[in-house]
Amino acid sequence: MKKFAMLSIFAILIVSTFAFKFQQAPNNPASISATNDIKKPLPTLSPRQIKLVNQPPLLPNTQIDKLVVYKSKREMHAFYDDKLIKIYPIALGQNPIGHKEFEGDMKTPEGIYTINDRNANSSFHKNLGISYPNEADIAHAKTHGKSAGGAIKIHGIKNGLGDLIGANHLLKDWTHGCIAVTNPEIDELFVAVVDNAVIEILP
Repeated sequence: MKKFAMLSIFAILIVSTFAFKFQQAPNNPASISATNDIKKPLPTLSPRQIKLVNQPPLLPNTQIDKLVVYKSKREMHAFYDDKLIKIYPIALGQNPIGHKEFEGDMKTPEGIYTINDRNANSSFHKNLGISYPNEADIAHAKTHGKSAGGAIKIHGIKNGLGDLIGANHLLKDWTHGCIAVTNPEIDELFVAVVDNAVIEILP
């Protein structure tokens, strides 16, 4: 019940935030522009983000065995057999600088982990589980008398909001420590990423 309540509160917050910033949000991210306040224009996607968002989908039967996340670039690079397959623009935890240490710190982990789970029926339109925390993460948190947290995922947009928000989610870091992509992107990653694929998360 506590988890459900937290998800409900988060859903209200995310709807409120995006509804305020993205009223009548266009489907084409390139057309996002300031409309209400010339002195304080709304943020826009960068040309790089627009280019990545508009990439064609993966070809059928494409596989991905490694993901490399560059937090500072807000990008996730997908590989198979060391060959770059695709680059995904991403959003991170609300406190994006530094490695995740404790439950509730809103940070996205850094380090080498694996994709150890997948859920087609999650509250954020499918997810791929990341194997955080590892033994070192747990031990570090315990030395501070805290929990390392967990449930770190690569996921899409909150159910029911995918069409409304779309690529506009990239305009801010909004997760609790997860890595967020659009719904079409998590759809293809969900199929293409192999079990126990490596994910390396860099600052």
